[in-house]
Amino acid sequence: MDRSIAALRRAASTTLAAAGVPSPAADARILLCFATRMEPSELELAALHGTQLPDADVELFEQLVRRRAERIPLQHLTGRAAFRYLELAVGPGVFIPRPETETVVQVGLDFLSQAELSTPRCTDLCSGSGAIAAALASELPAAQVWAVELSDAAISYTRQNCEPHGVQVLHTDATQLPAELEGGMDLVISNPPYIPPGAVPREVEVHLHDPQMALYGLGEDGLQIPRAITAQALRLLRPGGLFVMEHAEVQQRSAAEMLLQAGFTAVRGHEDLTQRARATSGRKPE
Repeated sequence: MDRSIAALRRAASTTLAAAGVPSPAADARILLCFATRMEPSELELAALHGTQLPDADVELFEQLVRRRAERIPLQHLTGRAAFRYLELAVGPGVFIPRPETETVVQVGLDFLSQAELSTPRCTDLCSGSGAIAAALASELPAAQVWAVELSDAAISYTRQNCEPHGVQVLHTDATQLPAELEGGMDLVISNPPYIPPGAVPREVEVHLHDPQMALYGLGEDGLQIPRAITAQALRLLRPGGLFVMEHAEVQQRSAAEMLLQAGFTAVRGHEDLTQRARATSGRKPE
């Protein structure tokens, strides 16, 4: 049997492509790095040298490939997910952070940069893995950041990813926060559940493995939970503070209307890196 990295990667890519995995070659490389405990640059160098892998590494890699072909999320297999400059712990029971959410964080960071605050106060509602809160805290070391998550299954990941960055984690309903937090936040960001009940996500990994609690926003339009989050954001913010909420592309208009009806001003939409409507922001009136 050819146990070279090149041969194993080719075979894995073929298997994953046949299973409909969207990025078979990239996933094969990531799983090889995980199975061999090599950095990507080490793996490429070893491949150039025709390195043959030990049986144990081959067995682990092939097992991972089989599970990925069953459409187990890549991040569940490795236990890690990249988000901005961080590597986060993830697994079953927590929503896997997406690259498009990185642009939502950037909207908040740009606002805080322009505000030139010495100690910005930020809250991440429906935090899940804690990706948004951890990113804010790691990129703004002077900030005070709170992460709010209700799910019993997700909260351990929230803590694991956020607490090393000094984030205060609250295991509670995002609409039932301590009164002392109200009126003092400079920035509130949320990626709440927003999918309408009848809309099943196209990605197999999403509708089979992401927790439904993190996907479906309730109500006919999927915006029942986002409406409650929007009202809470208005209570949390200080006058002039910013609320940024992620939503589906088709919800751009309804999200803007929702923020305006709640009392926000300067409401505007934001696109992700693929030029799709991804978030809406608004300022609390001065």
